[in-house]
Amino acid sequence: MGIFSRKKKASPQNSLSTSRPFFFGRSSSDVSVNERTALATTGVYACVRIISEAIACLPLNLEKHDGNGSRIATEHPLHDVLYTMPNVEMTSFIFRETIMSHLLLWGNGYAQIIRDNSGRVKYLYPLMPNKMDVWRDDNGEIFYTYYRNRDEKRPADFKAKDGGITLRREDVLHFKGLGFDGLVGYSPIAIARNAIGMSIAAENYGATFFANGANPSGVLEHPEGLGKDSTLDIRETWNALYRGSGNHSIAVLDDGLKFKAITIPPDQAQFLETRKYQLGEIARIFGVPPHMIADLERATFSNIEHQSIEFVTRTINPWVKRLEQCMDLALLSPAERKHYSIRFNLDAMLRGDYKTRMEGYKIGRQNGWLSANDIRDLEHMNPIPAEDGGDKYFVNANMVELKQAGFFTEKKGEN
Repeated sequence: MGIFSRKKKASPQNSLSTSRPFFFGRSSSDVSVNERTALATTGVYACVRIISEAIACLPLNLEKHDGNGSRIATEHPLHDVLYTMPNVEMTSFIFRETIMSHLLLWGNGYAQIIRDNSGRVKYLYPLMPNKMDVWRDDNGEIFYTYYRNRDEKRPADFKAKDGGITLRREDVLHFKGLGFDGLVGYSPIAIARNAIGMSIAAENYGATFFANGANPSGVLEHPEGLGKDSTLDIRETWNALYRGSGNHSIAVLDDGLKFKAITIPPDQAQFLETRKYQLGEIARIFGVPPHMIADLERATFSNIEHQSIEFVTRTINPWVKRLEQCMDLALLSPAERKHYSIRFNLDAMLRGDYKTRMEGYKIGRQNGWLSANDIRDLEHMNPIPAEDGGDKYFVNANMVELKQAGFFTEKKGEN
């Protein structure tokens, strides 16, 4: 199954545009930055995990729209693919978590669409973004070429020797992040590689610093000049005895040698401040509130609650809309899109605590737009039988239109 089951013959030669507009490389701090080295930093890993898991936790349904509103179309085969099992190897949670991690690291998420004989979607298999090229032919038609044996460190002008497997547009579910041409999204890691590279450099510095016993480097002084060979021998002997695991051993100096430390305390080098600042920079790149990646320096109870709501409305909701529209176009036929749509349910993330929910239900119940069964359904409780009033709607009896208030007053005076 998967990428090897539906081959299309086409060639990206002389294509009008491709999906390789931006490449990873070394940052200004001289650190190699790519999706794997970036993910090894705690800030990037935390942001990718939080957003991916948040999207994967949301209920994903195929909805049918008719004259009575919308309902979940459980009878449609696509619903089970989206909600339960996109393919024989993954649950819906793992599939969406994988796609989101690809989007957040590479700026694109791909899945091959396997259809049955009637053309309906049967399976969705994720594909690695770094092995995919997207291109247009001379007629403007979009193709996707997947190179199984692509070297991740290939140069920009690399030509894959295995020829790749080319799929047509209708055989690929393509999620695009922020981009400039609408053909592909650009990698946030590649674009922000200087900020992430600085975080990696600070982390590497800290690891090296503590590997040396949290002691700075120094110089060995001799009252007389030493030859080149003697200098090398002394340095190698010193490093072998007192560097790394032996850095707390007692040093014995003879022949007039003196050790002089080069003191550069980490606080003077702003090591801790740099790490904190870069953590905020990474959170800013992904749109994650700092408190969600354990940066509580400026957090209070009130602003954490507000930031959590903003995380849903300003970070999760745009991703959800992007995913929904991509799936609608790729997985539903034009005729089906008139009656069906794919929707994430964000209500679970916006429900609030128990007291807040109950107060909201009370307002809806008293103003006539929620019945007892509407509320019980939102709380995943069994319905009250209709004959017992579970589906009835009520309003406060003492509420009347403003123009009617004088009428009742006049009637009362006449009596």
